[in-house]
Amino acid sequence: MVFVVSEKASKGAEPRPARPLFETLDVTALDTPDTPLALNVADEVPVRLVFNSIFPHGTMMLTPDDLEDFAFGYCLTEQIVDSAEQIRAVTIADEGDGLALHITITGERLALLLRRRPRAQTGHSSCGLCGSDEVPAPDAVGCAPFAWDGTITADAVRNALQALEACQTLNAATHMVHGAAWADPQGRIVLTREDVGRHNALDKLIGARMRGGLLPSGGICVLTSRYSFEMALKTVRAGMDTVVAVSAPTGRALKLAERMNQTVIAIARPHRQFVFCGARRLVGR
Repeated sequence: MVFVVSEKASKGAEPRPARPLFETLDVTALDTPDTPLALNVADEVPVRLVFNSIFPHGTMMLTPDDLEDFAFGYCLTEQIVDSAEQIRAVTIADEGDGLALHITITGERLALLLRRRPRAQTGHSSCGLCGSDEVPAPDAVGCAPFAWDGTITADAVRNALQALEACQTLNAATHMVHGAAWADPQGRIVLTREDVGRHNALDKLIGARMRGGLLPSGGICVLTSRYSFEMALKTVRAGMDTVVAVSAPTGRALKLAERMNQTVIAIARPHRQFVFCGARRLVGR
């Protein structure tokens, strides 16, 4: 059984026990009921978000690793903060069946958060907007359109797709989790995050880029999932002007992408890719 490395504990505190990323089960195939097979099943854990020790902000279902990255990415894409500097601390507490993610933000951002209505329900691992009180219109997301000041080659897109599978270590073990990766302008993948939820994997990737000081655009976001509206919202808010998705986009996501001058390449496989919008950014086709 593989275990996630524990996050760093506060000074003088006991380290948080590691959580398993997956468990190995004995199953049987329908046509060979007497032959046991070992299969790995990824875990998902309820993670309760609490801001400044006073404001609970709902519960997300997550793969229990890279949680600090998730905290940063979630706070940015949910517009709780505008920058990494507005997050003062992130600590993780074990709560038995689940975890608590305690996030300390600046007083100004907390005051803005307290004015919001809380989520109406738990955020499931399948949809990032479930339980939200309002969904923004594609033409009212509060971000300026991307400039057409960078280019991406078709070879870079194909390079990233070719390299993606080798970067997904948890998916290699379980064949059931989503991945979000960041590739440089040449298509070399430099960062990957995985989760049972596609939007969680993307938040983790965005958070990792924030914490590493790599938030500005200039590369390719590669997703193993479909490109739905809440995924488009996250990439736009994170400054990602080029997105490659293995599965299809939704119409609402494309309306937002077109409004924001975002390049979307989807139904993307190593041997064939479709350009849905933003072809102006592509060269060498």
